Amino acid sequence: MDQAIESVRAFNRFFTRHVGAIDARFLDTDVNLAEARLLFEIARQQPVLANALQDTLGLDRGYLSRMIARFETRGWVIRDRLSEDARARPIALTPKGHAIFTLIDERQRTAVAQDLDRLSVVERDDLMQALTKARLLLDPQACARFTIRPARTGEVSQVATRQSILYAQSHGWGRELEALEAETTAAFLRNFKPDREQCWVADIEGVMAGAVFLTDEGEDVARLRLLHVEPFARQRGIGDALVRTCIGFARDKGYAAVTLWTHTVLDAARRIYARNGFTCVSTDVHHAFGDPVQGETWHLPLSQAAIGPHARSPRPVPLAPFGEEVAGEHRGGHA
Repeated sequence: MDQAIESVRAFNRFFTRHVGAIDARFLDTDVNLAEARLLFEIARQQPVLANALQDTLGLDRGYLSRMIARFETRGWVIRDRLSEDARARPIALTPKGHAIFTLIDERQRTAVAQDLDRLSVVERDDLMQALTKARLLLDPQACARFTIRPARTGEVSQVATRQSILYAQSHGWGRELEALEAETTAAFLRNFKPDREQCWVADIEGVMAGAVFLTDEGEDVARLRLLHVEPFARQRGIGDALVRTCIGFARDKGYAAVTLWTHTVLDAARRIYARNGFTCVSTDVHHAFGDPVQGETWHLPLSQAAIGPHARSPRPVPLAPFGEEVAGEHRGGHA
């Protein structure tokens, strides 16, 4: 914890200096950073009440009132005079205030562009992902929207890496699991059937928030594999969305059933599967990850042939972390 605290503080010191956060004249203008931030929110939300600005910025009411009063004195903002209560008077920029805001905004965009121009395309993407992930880690509700898209080059291997790290932390499953993860994803890439298989990624502003695979098992059976949702992205419905994407794809491609393999200890994952129509059809105890753990095979029929009296049972497969939720779900957090 001490090391983590120092790392965050060191970055804060660097960044406040880098962006001029403690300069009396932010970007060589007549405002400091707090005033520039307030101007930005007025421009974005106008006409806006002081209470709304206070909620957005988290500022002390008195400090906010004094800044707005200074803006009025300078002729940058105007309040609607219909209400005697200042808090109920919508605030808007005057033409002079808009000119000041435009100047600050253009200088800020120029400063950021100069930072980004020094970076390659890959470095720029790395920076955007790092900044977005930092924001989501510190404020998990910063962005509630996500998209589901096919995996891009390099992301299939990232899934194996993330699951190995997360399972090691949550369940103590180490090198043996990591080897299985690597073998599973390598086989997917090597034998990929684009018209029958897919890996999907849950994306939040360019950051991988989770993923899932669907592979062809033969004989019209598909297998859901390697479901995971990042800890910062849970409680958003991502796990259900990924599973539904697999089921929809399997139906479109004419599969008769979808099967998966998971573990009894992964309660959150099992709830996702049950919600989406899967049922547990068999269990077995294995020692592949060290201590004995109970694995489960779940099955979802997609056609009458798959649920009839002579329906074929899902074929056993070698042990691999197929269709599991990621580490942390045992604490009650899941997608």
